[in-house]
Amino acid sequence: MNDMTPIQTTLKDWETDQEVRWCPGCGDYAILKAVQRTLPMVGADPKNTVFVSGIGCSSRFPYYVESYGFHTIHGRAPAVATGIKLANPELDVWIVTGDGDGMSIGGNHTMHVLRRNLDCQILLFNNEIYGLTKGQYSPTSRVGTPSPTSPIGSVDRPASPCAFALGAGARFVARGYDVSKDLPDVLKAAYAHRGAAFLEIFQNCIVYNKDRFDDFTAKAVASDMQIVCRDGDPLLFAKETKGLSLDLDTLTLKVVDVVDGDWRAAGVAVHNVRNRGLAHMLVEMPFGEFPMALGVIYDDPAPTFESAVVAERASLTAGKSADLSKLLGKGQTWTVD
Repeated sequence: MNDMTPIQTTLKDWETDQEVRWCPGCGDYAILKAVQRTLPMVGADPKNTVFVSGIGCSSRFPYYVESYGFHTIHGRAPAVATGIKLANPELDVWIVTGDGDGMSIGGNHTMHVLRRNLDCQILLFNNEIYGLTKGQYSPTSRVGTPSPTSPIGSVDRPASPCAFALGAGARFVARGYDVSKDLPDVLKAAYAHRGAAFLEIFQNCIVYNKDRFDDFTAKAVASDMQIVCRDGDPLLFAKETKGLSLDLDTLTLKVVDVVDGDWRAAGVAVHNVRNRGLAHMLVEMPFGEFPMALGVIYDDPAPTFESAVVAERASLTAGKSADLSKLLGKGQTWTVD
């Protein structure tokens, strides 16, 4: 996030005249609307905002937001975004990527933008499949996923984007899903964070991986299979009849029953967004045995990359004047007749 004077905009101010071209029922529509609704809430300025994307279904995003935008090449959105932010640190930069774009060919670029802590928002749409290129399994596909490149089921162990982000040194890590009513709140928290804010958004691919996330997003199971992390609140789920407690013998989380609402007696842990160890435990919980951790999981700001670069430039140029002729004439010169 940048220190900007908030301006008054509406949802309409962030909508373009471009036809939105995703498959009917695609989760990207819901994410687009959530972002367009959030931008007026945070006082963002279209003239000061840049959306940068790579390749994939999610990467059409810049066409549909009335701001500046770059549709770049496969996996390289973080590199382009870094250049934009260094050229003009006052710009509000968003990176939109997917599990195929950001976790495969772009994995190293994602790692570096996180470890450098560039001040930007990174939205990684995770549909656990390559949707644009006809349904091959992706780095995040679950074991057993059938696809054109794994006809009898993938045997790859899937990558966890949030665990990857934490391992790369991210200072903000969060999770949401496309149709969640809480998604705008998580987007606002990402925007408020100074530094690289990494947000994994589970997104339904209606064609190649339909209803993949129903095991925790469907209304019938959501209460039991989701745990929404809020700073300072106990880690409760299943209508507050269960919670997460720290097992001191193994230094891992365990599920405990909560009787009569007495979560303290059950030893339920309280969420602390600055606790990196807890964040690792939450994003690495095996789903099924544990619920899916959603919300702001880690938020602990640190100095940003571009602020360090700006300070370095200032120290090198202090007391000096720009003189191109003097620079060109420095050292050995010669004249060609």
